[in-house]
Amino acid sequence: MASKKKELLNSRKKLITKFHPKSPISEQYKTIRTNINFSAIDKEIRSLLVTSSGPMEGKSTTVSNLAVVFAQQGKRVLLVDADLRRPTAHYTFGVTNTFGLTTVLTREMSLMDAVNTTDVKDLYLLTSGPIPPNPAELLSSRAMDHFFEEVYAEFDMVIFDTPPVLAVTDSQVLANKCDGTVLVVLSGGTEIEAAKKAKEQLESVKARVLGVVLNNKKTKGTNYYYYYGKK
Repeated sequence: MASKKKELLNSRKKLITKFHPKSPISEQYKTIRTNINFSAIDKEIRSLLVTSSGPMEGKSTTVSNLAVVFAQQGKRVLLVDADLRRPTAHYTFGVTNTFGLTTVLTREMSLMDAVNTTDVKDLYLLTSGPIPPNPAELLSSRAMDHFFEEVYAEFDMVIFDTPPVLAVTDSQVLANKCDGTVLVVLSGGTEIEAAKKAKEQLESVKARVLGVVLNNKKTKGTNYYYYYGKK
């Protein structure tokens, strides 16, 4: 019982846009959403990748809340946990992770059979599924190209949570396939050189870096402040 209560409290803390949609932090996520929408002058952003330079910088919390605010806009959104090394989305949304992205890519299950509904209207979740021995190869496979075709046929937008850029190549592999990429940096935690290197590595694979989210910036009156800045 105590464990369930703790999970609910953690979920409430992470999904602030769901539980406190009118809070100052939620408004900042909506500002990020607006900026992403405005960045799509010539081409609508239908696939978005969110990553960071290193671990523990808030990317998973950021991506989950972005998925919520895009769904609140009336878009049919699929959040994909493509962190095939340290997946967390199933914890955030309180679902199991016995199947997911990896089972779809290996054709053990169809996309729509693997997708979870959430209690946020228009928001759907595809967890990582069983952790594979070859994440980067799986994400760069032809099966992944087919996955995009299927997702675009079923959803208005797909948002990927991926591993940190400087840790493994997974994010670079997937960023090349997405319409846009957002980099999360931790205020007072991410080193400037690390952030620059992450951005350079993404751009080296022709990723379209839309901007940066500054996470955990302390300001008067709020605990956290999220800021979106164009590159």
